[in-house]
Amino acid sequence: MTVENTRVALVTGASRGIGALIARTLAERGWDLTVSARQPEALQGFAEALAGDTGRRIVAVPADMSDEAAVHRLAREHVDAFGRLDALVLNAGMGAIGPFADFPLRRLDKLFAVNVRSAYQLVQQLLPTLRATGQVSPRGARVIAMASMTGISAEPLNSAYGATKAALISLCETLTVEEYTHGVSGVAVCPGYVATDMTSALADKIAPAEMITAGDVADQTVAMTDLARTVVIPRLLLTRPGPNLWHA
Repeated sequence: MTVENTRVALVTGASRGIGALIARTLAERGWDLTVSARQPEALQGFAEALAGDTGRRIVAVPADMSDEAAVHRLAREHVDAFGRLDALVLNAGMGAIGPFADFPLRRLDKLFAVNVRSAYQLVQQLLPTLRATGQVSPRGARVIAMASMTGISAEPLNSAYGATKAALISLCETLTVEEYTHGVSGVAVCPGYVATDMTSALADKIAPAEMITAGDVADQTVAMTDLARTVVIPRLLLTRPGPNLWHA
């Protein structure tokens, strides 16, 4: 295991958007990282630039989160590279909307594979490393999942996507109640609509300037890693001001 003052994270969906900002913020604060995303070229370019900018060790492991073997390889390569894990940031995900009445089941399966199953698999495989780190670090080891306000409050056309995010919230809370004695806890970050590529199709309904910024989500996500192991925030809610406070 690396020395105590060198903290280590694995960030999925790290090559752009919120994931890239989380990875950059961690590296700028002195963390070493494994970063993962689906496109190898973009991921490698991001990792090299981040390492050059911060002087930190950045390991790039491409992985398709719908591929069980790729997720397994990602976990193994992180452990081989660092042998420590202070924060597992489950940011990779996909979105799809449609009416409940005719939402394609094959698309539902893909959503759960990417948004939930890969997260469950990564936590399972990395749990021994999380436990080992959690028992020696005063901050414990955190699993931070990028969920959504749609996992808390229903939105039209989001029956499938919202269900996956609700599952992530439950995963994080159950992980905490099972693993707190090992210094391992989970937090589900639940933002409303964030101004990213995923929400660009909504620009005619909600102006990007009125959405939550990716920078705010990244900053608050990283703030979770500064908590002592004796403090747990099961859900971090980030929503837009206005009359529909509990909606995305």
